[in-house]
Amino acid sequence: MSEFLPTLTDNWSLFGKAFWNTVVLFVLSGILALLWGTVLGAFRVSPVPALRWFGAGYVNLLRNTPLTLVFFFVAFGFPYLEINFSFTTFAVIALTAYTSAFVCEAVRAGINTVPAGQAEAARAVGLTFTQTLRFVILPQAFRAVVPPLASILIALLKNTTIAAGFSVAEAGSIRANLSELGYPALGGLLWVVIGFLILVLPLSAAQRNLERRWSVAR
Repeated sequence: MSEFLPTLTDNWSLFGKAFWNTVVLFVLSGILALLWGTVLGAFRVSPVPALRWFGAGYVNLLRNTPLTLVFFFVAFGFPYLEINFSFTTFAVIALTAYTSAFVCEAVRAGINTVPAGQAEAARAVGLTFTQTLRFVILPQAFRAVVPPLASILIALLKNTTIAAGFSVAEAGSIRANLSELGYPALGGLLWVVIGFLILVLPLSAAQRNLERRWSVAR
C-alpha cells in the first residue's frame, strides 16, 4: 500500500488524459444517444408501420447484441466499407448506437404513461402527430422516466471502458499503461474506481434533483 498514493501522484498526466477522454466519450455519446433514442421512441409509436418496424428491428438487434461486437463491427466493418474515422469517433458511434436502443425503450415506456386522452385532445385541436409528440407527450414522458434514463447514462459511463480495447486512451486503459511502467495493478485499479465514483455521484445527484423538482411540478 506504500505505492498507492504515488501511483496517482507520479502519473497525473496519464490519469488526467484518460479520464478526460472518458468524459468526452460519455458526453458526446450520451447527447447523441438521447437524441437518436428519442427519435427511435417516436418511430415506435408512429402511425406509419414502416417506422414502427424499423424502430422495433433496431432495438431488438442492438439490445440483444453484446457491446463488444458492436465495437468490432464499427471499428473493423466501417473501414471495410471505406468509412474511415479516428478510433475515438468509432467509439462514439458504437456507444451511441448501442445506448440509443435502451433510451428508445425508456422513452417509449414514458410515452405509454401519458393518458391517451391527451393525445386525442391534441389531435382534436388540430395538432399533427409530430406536434402532439413534441409539445404534449414527450415533455410528460421524460418526467416519468428520469430514473431509468439516469441508470442508462450511468451504464454508458461504465461502458466507455470497452473503448480501451480499441486503441482509445480512456480510463479503461490506465491499468495496462501502469503495468508497463512497473506500478502495481491493484493500486491503479483502485484509483480508476475512485475516479468513476467521482464521475457517477454528480449524475445521481442530478437525477434526485430532477425527480424532486418534477414531482412537485406534476
